Amino acid sequence: MLKNLRLDSAGIGEILKGPEVRELIDGLAEQVAADARARIPSSAPVEVRGYTTDRGAATVVIAHREAMGWQARTGVLTRAAGAAGLEVKAWQR
Repeated sequence: MLKNLRLDSAGIGEILKGPEVRELIDGLAEQVAADARARIPSSAPVEVRGYTTDRGAATVVIAHREAMGWQARTGVLTRAAGAAGLEVKAWQR
């Protein structure tokens, strides 16, 4: 039976900022972007923006003036994220 467990916060942080996680996140973001592109007009640019906070992260943006309407009506990005196997939750402050 486990009697003593210590988390290595610095080591975990190093892994979350490392190239393997970055590659995984970027790959999933590209999948979401590709699926979103298939659901909207081809004239609408879909951008993937990778960044790092305390871990590797990425944002998928539909850079078009009608994008919020597409999301509100059909959930284009939510559906694209679901198709990539991601769980989407409501954002809370």
